[in-house]
Amino acid sequence: MPMIGWIFILVAVALVLGSLFMLRDSASKMYIPEDKLEKIRKRKAELEAQEKADDD
Repeated sequence: MPMIGWIFILVAVALVLGSLFMLRDSASKMYIPEDKLEKIRKRKAELEAQEKADDD
């Protein structure tokens, strides 16, 4: 394989790995305010109660 082919492969691998590392680093930076978290928890509890009632 010519040298330019190896360069293209290395660049492609570097781009994929770089984007995966950036995605991993940015995944935990999502900030949700406490009031929204409480609303989410209440809604989840309501849905679980509704599913339990539907199963009975």
